[in-house]
Amino acid sequence: MGRMSGEIFDNRGRGTAGWSWPSIHPEGRKFGLITAALSAGAAFMAWETIAWPLAFLTLGVLAFFRDPVRVTPRDDRYVVAPADGLITLIQKVPPPRELCVDDGSGVRGMGDEPVTRVSIFMSVFDVHINRTPIAGTVRRVVYIPGKFLNADLDKASEENERQHFLVERSDGVQIGFTQIAGLVARRIVPFVKGGDIVAVGQRVGLIRFGSRVDVYLPAGTEPKVLVGQKTIAGETILAEIGAAPLIEGIGQ
Repeated sequence: MGRMSGEIFDNRGRGTAGWSWPSIHPEGRKFGLITAALSAGAAFMAWETIAWPLAFLTLGVLAFFRDPVRVTPRDDRYVVAPADGLITLIQKVPPPRELCVDDGSGVRGMGDEPVTRVSIFMSVFDVHINRTPIAGTVRRVVYIPGKFLNADLDKASEENERQHFLVERSDGVQIGFTQIAGLVARRIVPFVKGGDIVAVGQRVGLIRFGSRVDVYLPAGTEPKVLVGQKTIAGETILAEIGAAPLIEGIGQ
């Protein structure tokens, strides 16, 4: 039996879990149907050299859009990872201008003082459903058209197609995070809009086919993860609000 969405788990053994096939997000089902139909058509015409590659492409598309259930820690101290992937950069930088400036809505921005940015690179093999790092109100969703540079590059944060989110907790703590398109990605799809109330770990969007997510932590907060670590969206604890420990690791 697999994990059940909405079931409560804890660190004392409550809950039942087991492996199960992940569901396919509706955004990907249409692409899977298209490639499957093309494969079936090629097989019907006895074009096996085309039918088999299309069949494998269908499996790849379905795998890309898989949407597994995640067990999210519920603790106001924690910031959870918004994306599956590899942590490639941890830097002190000013937040994106779109999350800082007065946008006329009356909602304050993050401010322009440098904060810690954690960059998570998603390969085409990672789950591409993105989740909110904290619970709160979505204050801003800002889409910026741009280039499609390698998402692993630092300058991708300023030059690539991207979408910014600003989420604010009831106590005023804000987290900004940005979906960044990459070399293969060509569309960022949001699931939420400004004014929506979200739970920690809730699905907020996806990026098609390889990309990156940047997280801007609040002042005085440092990550509890290291460059080179892998994260799991909605499960990995990225940071603890107000905690700034120095953590070292070793590759082995």
